Amino acid sequence: MDVKEEDKSEKSKQNHIKYYKSLTKTIESIREEEKDEEDPIIKNHLEKRIEAMEKDKVRIKEMFPDITDD
Repeated sequence: MDVKEEDKSEKSKQNHIKYYKSLTKTIESIREEEKDEEDPIIKNHLEKRIEAMEKDKVRIKEMFPDITDD
């Protein structure tokens, strides 16, 4: 399997910052939805989505350590 080299250019950084911030907002939205959900299967699905997004945030943070959650 080919391993793609990470693009750490300034343009890539700006795109990743936008994506990182959108992930933060999406996670907040899903957490709100999760509070109102009673079905355990749906709650589990929402939690798995959040976990995947959190992993993506960690990956981005590792690429660009100066990104902040503001």
